Amino acid sequence: LRDFDEIDQRVLQIAGGLRVLGVAEGDCVCILMRNDIAFLEVSYAIMMLGAYAVPINWHFKPEEVDYILKDTATRVLIGHADLVNALGDAIPSDLTLLSVPTPPEVVASYRIDRAYGDLPRGATDLDQWLSRQKPYDGRKLPQPQSMIYTSGTTGQPKGVRRNAPTPSQTAWNEAMRARIYGLKPGVRALLPGPLYHSAPNAFALRAGRLGGALFLMPRFDAEGLLRLVQQEAIDTIFMVPTMFVRLLKLPEEIRSRYDVSSLRHVVHAAAPCPPDVKQAMMKWWGPVVHEYYGSTESGAVTHATPEDALRKPGTVGKVLDGAELRFLDEDGHVLPPGNIGEIYSRSLNSPDFSYHNKPEKRIEIERDGFITSGDVGYIDEDGYVFISDRKRDMVISGGVNIYPAEIEAALHGLPGVHDCAVFGIPDDDFGEALMAVIEPQAGVTIDVDAIGAQLRSALADYKVPRRIEIRAELPREDSGKIFKRHLRDPYWEKAKRRI
Repeated sequence: LRDFDEIDQRVLQIAGGLRVLGVAEGDCVCILMRNDIAFLEVSYAIMMLGAYAVPINWHFKPEEVDYILKDTATRVLIGHADLVNALGDAIPSDLTLLSVPTPPEVVASYRIDRAYGDLPRGATDLDQWLSRQKPYDGRKLPQPQSMIYTSGTTGQPKGVRRNAPTPSQTAWNEAMRARIYGLKPGVRALLPGPLYHSAPNAFALRAGRLGGALFLMPRFDAEGLLRLVQQEAIDTIFMVPTMFVRLLKLPEEIRSRYDVSSLRHVVHAAAPCPPDVKQAMMKWWGPVVHEYYGSTESGAVTHATPEDALRKPGTVGKVLDGAELRFLDEDGHVLPPGNIGEIYSRSLNSPDFSYHNKPEKRIEIERDGFITSGDVGYIDEDGYVFISDRKRDMVISGGVNIYPAEIEAALHGLPGVHDCAVFGIPDDDFGEALMAVIEPQAGVTIDVDAIGAQLRSALADYKVPRRIEIRAELPREDSGKIFKRHLRDPYWEKAKRRI
């Protein structure tokens, strides 16, 4: 627990110390931490110098972390002690290493058995270092956003390096964050998702500057979230759909135990939310659930209000002022409303970006100034946008394009299915065949043959997975998104081909 005056003083000292270490405008400083107040303090200090805070996904293996450290040419790595200790020899010898004690709440949440209090070899304790630093007293510099590395589903991850916003862009962004995120002065915000992801990162950095309160959960826990909402009169939360599903799975006696009437704005993104899940959440929490669509590269480009979700179930909303969307066919032609195509967007009010050290990768996703993240969807006659699937998840079986999202939606509607993932695996006859992996609800036994029969009653035969497996738990990121590539890649590696 820290108040804003203490945080501001620490930020100034961290910035002053980083400047002494040689960090200058445009440089990168890497952060390897779970959710912690120190994560935000370090980020603010780096921004104060006009440099880029680079959060590293702490799930990365040492060689993946090493790649980012070298790609950013960072002089400084700041991280939780247990995570830094786990890197071993992967840390470049010429790097300044500042260690942050892993908070007890994090240790308990993740059951860390490592001697988390041990200072990593070659590191300096952040607080001890901080006590020797003078506050930053330099000029005010344009503050860029954090440089987030994309997940790297193909090839190495890419750092999204965005220009510092102009004053007009800053004003627009603050207005959008108030409208979409619900972030207004005096907000009492809760973040249950990881700070290394772009949207939670942006949410927290803004919320922490609005004079109310920001609560960071070390790890999402359904009942723990409800407890915090009641105890701290939380009014605004950033979430992902998987969190909704887990909340709705709580027994009614637990759900009814907590008062959530303080909530006024809950925003979600990152993955599609089944309409019935969203409606169930609003029946419970009231008409407070907002959604937006965008990407690390584009930022938010649509917004769906609670009223939109009820009027047009499944929509991600209407296009934001200052943003434009195009839906293109395989030949790059713009499609009319109602036709499914790859989504390209641009936002005139968001700072432009490049891929750090990989400018050519920007060209690969751009058409006439519009960029794509590989999503497929359409806009209806009323201007509402719908996401059909991700193009990179599309399965081509026997020359037929199949979008797994449709099959996943059907599986979600079957009794006993908690979650699922559908993807393509190698097939000698058809090139690719559909496979489904299902995570059942607790205590439920699922019959694979019955699942197949139920799907055949609702879907064309070619959309029914040839192979269905049951697993107790699906691999997930901290955001709740399924690591689909962890399920899919072993099959393709065995086949020694990618398509």
